Amino acid sequence: MTSAPHASRRIWIIGASAGIGAALARELAGQGAQLILSARDGDALQALAQEIGGALVLPLDLLQRETVEQAVAQLSEGPKLDAVICTAALYDPTPVSEMDLQKAEALVRVNVFGTLLVARLAPKLLRKGGQLALFGSVAGYFGLPKGQAYSATKAAIINLAETLRIELAPDVDVRLISPGFVRTRLTDQNDFNMPAMMEPEDAARAISKGLAGRSFEIHFPKRFTTLLKLLRLLPYGLAFRLTSRLR
Repeated sequence: MTSAPHASRRIWIIGASAGIGAALARELAGQGAQLILSARDGDALQALAQEIGGALVLPLDLLQRETVEQAVAQLSEGPKLDAVICTAALYDPTPVSEMDLQKAEALVRVNVFGTLLVARLAPKLLRKGGQLALFGSVAGYFGLPKGQAYSATKAAIINLAETLRIELAPDVDVRLISPGFVRTRLTDQNDFNMPAMMEPEDAARAISKGLAGRSFEIHFPKRFTTLLKLLRLLPYGLAFRLTSRLR
């Protein structure tokens, strides 16, 4: 592996205006990648493009299907892409009994249907063997108290990525990215202690390294994510006894 494994790669990052997506754009641009940046906030994307020395900016909203289709149509006129990375997600840490159903519907539409839309349209933009990277979360590993609708959507993305890994092979190299707690405007909404918190820049380096490797799932930090993976292996009775302590 070279010191800049993503040099000259054409990579489309969806959800690049802030948080992990923006940090990943900075990391990959520093390695010489040619980036396409998308999110709802066009001004933030333009500022980021200027900061990293240039990028193609294509604002879109995963709640508006036509904006995604327009971006895909524009990109289809250019060279094939090496990777499409979909980081975009909504988050609303509210107990199910108190949730705003309108917000919950938007969350499910962005996190699940929006990702499905990207998975449906993006492969035609990729070169043979190009990467489609979808963002799950360790929140999708097991149903935890205070997990809310967000955790359910991330469980759906994990399942979707597992399906696509087989369905799209060998033409598309599907990857699943499962972060633990990363300091972003999403996790800033939480009112509980978040173990093994990472900075976005560290998360971006882990993702860059993982995409240059061969593993299907890129999960981090491993000292935390491995414990949650073990929880999935336990019988439900024992797992529920353990997780009930989190109420």
